Amino acid sequence: MSPRDAVLVPAAELLASPAEAVLLDVRWALGDDRGRERYLAGHLPGAVFVDLDTELADPPSEATGRHPLPSLQRLESAARRWGISDGARVVAYDDSGGLAAARAWWLLRWAGLTDVRLLDGGLATWRAAGGPLETGDVVPPAGDVTLTGGHLPTLTADEAAAVPGRGGVLLDARAAERYRGEVEPVDPRAGHVPGARSAPTAANLAADGTFAPVAVLSERFAALGVVPGATVGVYCGSGVTAAHEVAALAVAGVEAALWPGSWSQWSADPDRPLAVGADDGTGHGTGGAGPEVSAGS
Repeated sequence: MSPRDAVLVPAAELLASPAEAVLLDVRWALGDDRGRERYLAGHLPGAVFVDLDTELADPPSEATGRHPLPSLQRLESAARRWGISDGARVVAYDDSGGLAAARAWWLLRWAGLTDVRLLDGGLATWRAAGGPLETGDVVPPAGDVTLTGGHLPTLTADEAAAVPGRGGVLLDARAAERYRGEVEPVDPRAGHVPGARSAPTAANLAADGTFAPVAVLSERFAALGVVPGATVGVYCGSGVTAAHEVAALAVAGVEAALWPGSWSQWSADPDRPLAVGADDGTGHGTGGAGPEVSAGS
């Protein structure tokens, strides 16, 4: 199986055998609480709604960030409610090219499930392929999956900060304007971790919302300094869209570690330095660094 096939499932393939997979609908966006409403209005037949804020994360805190990893007990309980049993085939999707669904993909892989994939292109490609939708809630029979942690690499804040200085690459998956410190819509301070490279998650996708071809992704990450065997870490605002970047790197054949606390954790600590400005090729930015940068809204 190719790296791409291990991460993604095309709509046509899923249409051929949808009943064999546990389908997870992970519609979510920052500042938008209408995911469940949209799910009820139309979803893949048999799909279960997954609440990212309450089922794919523990409660937020300054110490751990806006979407800390859920405890294994919380995640296992949720996965059983979704109907997942040991050895299950799982497919997660959303309506945003996988930007939210990748969080479920990453967490379940981290927790020990091996057959978890993203519907490439999400709901849009399912519709384009002629896939049917159903309305209303789905409550499947409870599963009995047993989850363990640590099957995918993670970083602490200190470990992430040390990656560039040790010859690795730390990728910032947020929008470029947030990386540069021009805007900060939700976290305490604007800017980026010194040494991080700007790698907006949206660039992982083609125009139709599917993941870009392997050659395109490989070229993109190589231009950011990601080479075979390199240590790669990824962060975003709160560890959600960073999972999408980890998935894109996996499609390109690169293993990367996720920093769950991400910028929401880093920026909440006024003693941690930050950089602002455009990526100058070293990741340090061109506007200087320091904790004196004013807070965002």
